[in-house]
Amino acid sequence: MILGKLRRLYSPDILDTRFIVPANAPPKEALELAELDPAPPLPAHNGQAKSKGVDHDAEPSRWGTLEFNTYVVLVGFIIMFMCKTVMDVSKKSHPAYHEYAHRLSEGWIPGRHVDNSDQQYNSFRSNLPYLFVIVLVHPLLRKAYDGFWRADTYTNIGSSAAGGLTMGLTPSAAADARLNQRMSFDVVFGAIFITALHGTSIIKILAILLVNYNIAKKLPKSYIPAATWVFNVSIMFANDIYKGFVFGDMLGFILPSHRGTLEQPWRTNVAYTLDMYRGLIARWEVLFNFTVLRLISFNLDYYWSLSSSDGSSLEKQLDPSNLSERDRVAIPAKASDFSFRNYFAYAVYSPLYLAGPIVTFNDYISQLRYRPHSISLQRTKMYALRFVVVLLTMEVMIHYCYMVAIFQERPKWSLFTPAELSMLGFFNLKHIWLKLLIPWRFFRLWALLDGVDPPENMVRCMSDNYAVTNFWRGWHRSFNKWSLRYLFIPLGGSHSSGFWGKARTTLNYLTVFSFIAIWHDIKLRLLMWGWLVTLFVLPEFIASKIFPARKWKNSPMAYRYLCGVGAVGEILMLMAANLVGFALGLDGLADLVHGIMSSWSGLSFLLVSCGALFVGVQLMFEKRESEKRRGIRTRC
Repeated sequence: MILGKLRRLYSPDILDTRFIVPANAPPKEALELAELDPAPPLPAHNGQAKSKGVDHDAEPSRWGTLEFNTYVVLVGFIIMFMCKTVMDVSKKSHPAYHEYAHRLSEGWIPGRHVDNSDQQYNSFRSNLPYLFVIVLVHPLLRKAYDGFWRADTYTNIGSSAAGGLTMGLTPSAAADARLNQRMSFDVVFGAIFITALHGTSIIKILAILLVNYNIAKKLPKSYIPAATWVFNVSIMFANDIYKGFVFGDMLGFILPSHRGTLEQPWRTNVAYTLDMYRGLIARWEVLFNFTVLRLISFNLDYYWSLSSSDGSSLEKQLDPSNLSERDRVAIPAKASDFSFRNYFAYAVYSPLYLAGPIVTFNDYISQLRYRPHSISLQRTKMYALRFVVVLLTMEVMIHYCYMVAIFQERPKWSLFTPAELSMLGFFNLKHIWLKLLIPWRFFRLWALLDGVDPPENMVRCMSDNYAVTNFWRGWHRSFNKWSLRYLFIPLGGSHSSGFWGKARTTLNYLTVFSFIAIWHDIKLRLLMWGWLVTLFVLPEFIASKIFPARKWKNSPMAYRYLCGVGAVGEILMLMAANLVGFALGLDGLADLVHGIMSSWSGLSFLLVSCGALFVGVQLMFEKRESEKRRGIRTRC
């Protein structure tokens, strides 16, 4: 009974129904079949059935064999060793404890301090009670707003409008009415929300939104893409250089005689008075990069709509209330939908404003017209429970493992054994993964409660990845989808052949990851991270050409072991790239590697670690095959 509930809790559709519904399949029929049969044929949008339960490429199950039983036992012992190592380092008895203890604070677990020294997670954790209140209040306010305007009388098919003057609304009219009703609420709530967050900085945000909107609406069509990219990338650089355009600094630049300080009274300097009321989150520019993605999405969706020949879902003979995800993204919104009101509501949509996930403008408009079939009360409850589980996992980890404080303080590495240094680095990456996963799932949960279904950002556990390309498809997945649509594919994608074609593909990857690095933060170490990721894609590509799967059909076990060896190298490279970009920087990584490699015991531990990774990779391979046997095919 308990095992069955756990399996249901961790089934793919609870995380995101996109894992069981193909991108080109109408979701209503696919989900209905999934409810009746765990392995039904899923209909594609062209009417042909796509087999979900039978995958002739999947290999027979190896679970229960002596080989994989041994792997499971070994992994169990390895995980216990890893956790114990970091917990031992975090004890007061460790020689390095006194060097970082000042970064710890009192925890809610009895007898434990908490490592809340990561500024990004600390901010989210401190504000989580207030965010919970907003998440509860927001749907109630929408319900009250709809009730006040009697929205059910003109947003339902076949209902009567107020006063009984209009009977039997068409599906299209009801959908338009639903869109307008939701938009009117989103505009008001969004304006209040960002004003509370950023105070007088809303003036700067509105100015940027207006300029970007006019780029799309006023410039000649051929100039829109280039102008959009130049403007939005420039805004990211300008925000970083000028720290969000402080009013007092801007006035001092224009009128040097009016330079002053925040202590001056308003009669002397109004600009500094404005700076005194910057809301709950004064540094609005830190969060604005997510809005930049939405601004680019609006402009480019509008640009492509100008040259769209198919026009609408009706012309393609599709049911607009049952569009596949691919069609929701690709089919342009109506010309009237590209208004400033809709643009503003989309740019500051409260559930996704602070951290995403990212939804394209076309998809947002489509979901506001027609509630997604993927949203159900039961799945949302289970998703909320999974969020609570990961939140508690993080809380337990930062109460017992102090790797973040250790790396911030950087004590003498000679105080740590190679095993301890390695585990500290690994658990630091685990902390990075969780500190991103938790806010993304929280805000996605808020959107689901509000009737919008954005993509799940984190597809797999950080420890369940063995290839660079697959890793990035499943890490910040909505951003990956956004990058493909608005950057990688317009640049030419990866379909070029020949030497120069492959060189162009590599250049495209480099461009994409450079933008992703700049988008995260304009720092050299993040640019190095982006370039390292691009570099690390090359070994994977070269290995796939030298060792193609078709040549190993008669030796599947040997090929699996060969892939396992390659995957170990990929994992080590991924760990190195992420430590450079998000934790230690290049110098810090060099110190960490030197601490591990400077002794025979360190080299021996590295060899044993590679063996442990190999065992874990074999379990990952079999997990992928299990998904194939269940009809779940993901590219990550």
